[in-house]
Amino acid sequence: MTIRLTVTMAAIALTALGSAAFAEDKSLLERCWTPEVLSHSGKELKPGRATARFDLAALKEAPPDTATPVPPELHGSIRSVALPQGEKLIALTFDLCESGGGTAGYDGRIVDLLRAQGVKATFFASGKWIETHPERAQQLIADPNFEIGAHGLRHLDLSRVSSQAVNEEITLPQAAYARARNALMARQCAGDAAPAANAPSERMTLMRFPYGRCNANSLAAVAEAGHLAIQWDVVSGDPDPRTSAKTIANTILARAHPGAIVVSHANGRGRNTAAAFALALPKLKEQGYSFVTVSELLAAGKPVITAKCYLNNPGDLTRVVRKSRKRSHDSWTFLPRKR
Repeated sequence: MTIRLTVTMAAIALTALGSAAFAEDKSLLERCWTPEVLSHSGKELKPGRATARFDLAALKEAPPDTATPVPPELHGSIRSVALPQGEKLIALTFDLCESGGGTAGYDGRIVDLLRAQGVKATFFASGKWIETHPERAQQLIADPNFEIGAHGLRHLDLSRVSSQAVNEEITLPQAAYARARNALMARQCAGDAAPAANAPSERMTLMRFPYGRCNANSLAAVAEAGHLAIQWDVVSGDPDPRTSAKTIANTILARAHPGAIVVSHANGRGRNTAAAFALALPKLKEQGYSFVTVSELLAAGKPVITAKCYLNNPGDLTRVVRKSRKRSHDSWTFLPRKR
């Protein structure tokens, strides 16, 4: 009897050790959410018309972010990365814009697709979007394949606002990110979390200007705050509801190149984005591309930096026009400079 009891207790101990080891192998994302909970919901897709409330005062009271300014050689708008010969890396980026005039959506179909395909990506989230989508924000932060960058606080055009507004649009998204990350790490599922090396980054290091618009002052402010200003050099065109998934996919495939940064939207304003990437991802893989985050892309080569922001060519991003005064200005179009 004693021998049998000892064997049984040993088996239980081994099972417990095995379970602990299995838990350690799981990512923070897998620890905290089931696949069913992570899956997209149609209710989240469409932006809401009602003005979303968020605690601006709490963000302003957050401890200041102490970051080292960006070195002078990395000042400016980063559009792509020049890679060593033979490297075929590409960075997919998705903007999560949210203005002060409503609540943006969450296109979980895109996120589900990226996870199913094992594709890395970078999400540029407005501070307000993080505040009004706390659970989804935490999931994106917890995902080891995703990187979160800042996209302003309320999606303001930083080339047209006061210095105080520029400062808020750069610093307060970090406060929103810190609140979301702290809430994530306070969860019971994160209590035995993995080593610090595998924990989510404590701060964002990338910033994308709302509308892609910048000027010398806003570029300098972003660099001083310790953020790299990330733009793009491949525009998917997904905010246009008249653009089909096939057209978006073909645009990405035609313009893709090693070191490219592709811009799309995951806030419900990219109408056919998920379907377009379902078409484009397999073909990009067939062409030998590997998908990396923006930070990984930057580490792999030399950033291509310009002194000004522009859509496709210098001078083409002079005005941002609302498609309708009744709609949130997340939905935008660009007009070329009149000559």
